[in-house]
Amino acid sequence: MFARLRELFARSGRVKAAEFKMICGLGNPGPRYAHTRHNAGYQVVAGLARAYGGKWSKFHSLAQVCTVEIGGCPVLLLQPLTYMNSSGLAVRPVMRKWSVPPASLLVISDDLDLPFGSIRLRPGGSAGGHRGIQSIIDSLGTQHFPRLRIGIGRPPEGVDPASYVLSPFPQDDRERLAEILEDAAAAAACWVTDGIDAAMNRYNRSA
Repeated sequence: MFARLRELFARSGRVKAAEFKMICGLGNPGPRYAHTRHNAGYQVVAGLARAYGGKWSKFHSLAQVCTVEIGGCPVLLLQPLTYMNSSGLAVRPVMRKWSVPPASLLVISDDLDLPFGSIRLRPGGSAGGHRGIQSIIDSLGTQHFPRLRIGIGRPPEGVDPASYVLSPFPQDDRERLAEILEDAAAAAACWVTDGIDAAMNRYNRSA
């Protein structure tokens, strides 16, 4: 996998090192969490890997990573294996390994405060109560990295938010979910090729 990354950099004149991007999908590892609301970011990155022919490899015990090429730009896809609340422990060493600046990192996560079906990109800002994002902010020492948030909606009255995010999407939502995740993957690819402003203009939407 690392040889593939070096090969992408070495191609004469097709891309510059400064164009190298990293997309991190947040979630929890293992089959128990695979289809839960909290793993929406994982699912988007997995979809990008399938769409662009990536092959996953382990980065120590911290993450699984793969390289793809999107629009002529080499992209490192990342799924932390540290569990959601410690995501920064995986993200920071991977960024250091490949010299990725915060502006070239896109983090994809679920968001309780957005209605189901909404997609929002923004260039940075606070964690908004999301512990995975907060862990990355704490590890990097900056809020200035792009985000792509996928709305999962608020839990019904009386349902604990922690239980809600760790539960699967209901069957009635799954057909629509596939379209939402596909749109989110397209938004991430747009960010790679055209930048955050273009991606926000094209894909930010309400449910």
